[in-house]
Amino acid sequence: MSLDPLIRSLPKAELHLHIEGTLEPELMMALAARHGVALPYDSVEAVRAAYDFADLQSFLDLYYLGASVLRDEDDFYRLMRAYLERCREERIVHAEIMLDPQTHTARGVGFDVFMPGFLRAMDDARAEWGQSSLLILSVLRDQSEQSALETLRQAEPWLERLMAVGLDSAEVGHPPEQFRRAFAAARAKGLRAVAHAGEEGPPAYIRGALDALGAERIDHGVRCLEDAALTDELARRQVPLTVCPLSNVKLRVFDSMADHNVLELLERGLLVTVNADDPSYFGGYLCDNFRALEADLGMTREQLIRLVRNGFTASFLPEAEKRRWIAVVDAAAA
Repeated sequence: MSLDPLIRSLPKAELHLHIEGTLEPELMMALAARHGVALPYDSVEAVRAAYDFADLQSFLDLYYLGASVLRDEDDFYRLMRAYLERCREERIVHAEIMLDPQTHTARGVGFDVFMPGFLRAMDDARAEWGQSSLLILSVLRDQSEQSALETLRQAEPWLERLMAVGLDSAEVGHPPEQFRRAFAAARAKGLRAVAHAGEEGPPAYIRGALDALGAERIDHGVRCLEDAALTDELARRQVPLTVCPLSNVKLRVFDSMADHNVLELLERGLLVTVNADDPSYFGGYLCDNFRALEADLGMTREQLIRLVRNGFTASFLPEAEKRRWIAVVDAAAA
């Protein structure tokens, strides 16, 4: 029997989601027309046809092009609102959402534009159907640490609405240690820490994220198995890994979903979670990722429930809220 009804009905947490990566082609084209932005595509179909990526950098080139249509507060509201509506459809009851300020400030769109749009959508969703959501400010690792520090300075008026700092963008050649001071400054401001590592980059980047940045959660982390001692430590310490299966296949980290190691990581005792990353570009939202694990890896009912429970365990929710949602998961599964 298919797990799809259970996948859809279980309450879920999503911890690795880039809001700019939820920009669907229809909204991209509509906003481009609204603002007179010239795109190298003449239709929604042409945009979707471009979603055949050779690697992370080829994806990022299109990602930044898409973000260029986001110009005013209402654009950012519409983007966030659309994702939160998807959360309601998929029963994602809690989302920890990454935003990339430098993607916008580099083209003259400031915190005073995108933050009010994002926050208004989040507040509306909470008021209308009880949607829980938090924001993670991600700094771009292919930019300088000075740029990251300046981004943190610009974020100061909004710190009460930011939960954590993250590190993303092109991984290869940009080790976490380059951002040691920026993450220390963020933690001094009360922000928690996460970091992309071990996706295209080597296991040493996971070690650097833990030791140099104080990362509490590793985004991706799938290459940890290349270092047995590191894998054992991640399992022993229960450091969460926010794995994004469809993304990893789309960006050629794995040749196919059948080759993905997410269930191996789970069975090795690591605190693995499943997430969508940039779902518009990678062909699926959170439920689609779970469906792919069942279809191509034979994910069992018991593994699904463990992965969903892990999402709440690994979240930044208060402990009482984690326990409450895990109890709801267990009751629904029973």
